[in-house]
Amino acid sequence: MIDVEDWAEIRRLHRAEGLGIKTIARRLGVARNTVRAALRSEAPPRYERRSQGSIVDPVEPAIRELLRDVPDMPATVIAERIGWERGMTVLRDRIGELRPLFVSPDPSQRTWYRPGELAQFDLWQPDVEIPVGFGQCAKLWTVVGVSGYSRLIGAVMVPSRAAHDVLGGMLHVIGEFGAVPRKAVWDQEGCIGRIRGGRQVLTAEFQAFRGTLGMGAVLVGPNDPEAKGLVERANGYLETSFLPGRSFEDVADFNRQLTVWLRRANQRIHGTTRVRPSEAILEDRGAMMSFPPVLPDPGLRFTTRLPRDHYVRVHTNDYSVNPRYVGRRVDVVVTLNEIVVTCDGTEIARHRRCVAKHQTLLTADHARILRQIRAEAAEPRPVEVTVEERDLGVYDQLVEVA
Repeated sequence: MIDVEDWAEIRRLHRAEGLGIKTIARRLGVARNTVRAALRSEAPPRYERRSQGSIVDPVEPAIRELLRDVPDMPATVIAERIGWERGMTVLRDRIGELRPLFVSPDPSQRTWYRPGELAQFDLWQPDVEIPVGFGQCAKLWTVVGVSGYSRLIGAVMVPSRAAHDVLGGMLHVIGEFGAVPRKAVWDQEGCIGRIRGGRQVLTAEFQAFRGTLGMGAVLVGPNDPEAKGLVERANGYLETSFLPGRSFEDVADFNRQLTVWLRRANQRIHGTTRVRPSEAILEDRGAMMSFPPVLPDPGLRFTTRLPRDHYVRVHTNDYSVNPRYVGRRVDVVVTLNEIVVTCDGTEIARHRRCVAKHQTLLTADHARILRQIRAEAAEPRPVEVTVEERDLGVYDQLVEVA
């Protein structure tokens, strides 16, 4: 058998120089049949080593029988059933080759996005401890959104996975898009909705949110990461390109650094679209829906009677309120950044939201008012004594009698 170099030279001499088979054989010192075979062959010669078989070949029929009954049977169980006592690597490789023969294919199709059609959202938890004050640190969640057509990424860290925080973060991301996508794609998050009985059931909070914006919603089924691959890749991009080498003072500092980084990231040329997301968003935004006159208010709201200690509790933390309103019903609004308390439309407390746990927060104004109330209670009050006025005519009568 000749090598590739001789094969190529034989064909060159015959095709380029027009030499005959006998001349080529004499010049290269090979048999004329070898020259004829080289000229008939369209592919170069290739050495193929004769297969010696595998130690798994004798048990392959048994493996096929087990996979026919239970296609997803683990390799360790198969090894036990067939009495396998050799190395597991070669057995796993063979099972990996055979398993697709008994499992229904689950292909994924390539998806194309029209301008303004949809945006994908997800919750990403950075693997970093964020200082939240009072000596505490926590791993918090970030709402990440990617517009389908332009691939523009928006993200913001939120204090919790509660509905009002997640929807507040989602509204922030949509604001970065500059318009409202026609559909939002989400996982089955507890604060968003679930698929039950083949139909999606959205939470009341999310229904109110999307209804105000006029936006559709699509929930992704389990074990289907391709359905929202854009935002999954964005999470990985944040993990590998934003987090490394960074430190954060608090949640606000995390969001500041994230905003600056996203501004640069959205300027890059996207590997798939070959367009900068910051430029493609212009066409994307033009096909989206405009914001309604009144934006949704995802903040948490509740009403309570202010107790004697003049504090309201929000997520394990107690926030002080003007103590002069003790005993009255007050309205509490919880946003991403603030706690606001009102009574009959009058603001009586405003706090920066605390992400730490089990803290008591008292403002200087409320402490001063409390001292005034205690001082007023401690001051002695004048006692009013009623003295009866005597009729002076009685004395005149006494004089006359005398």
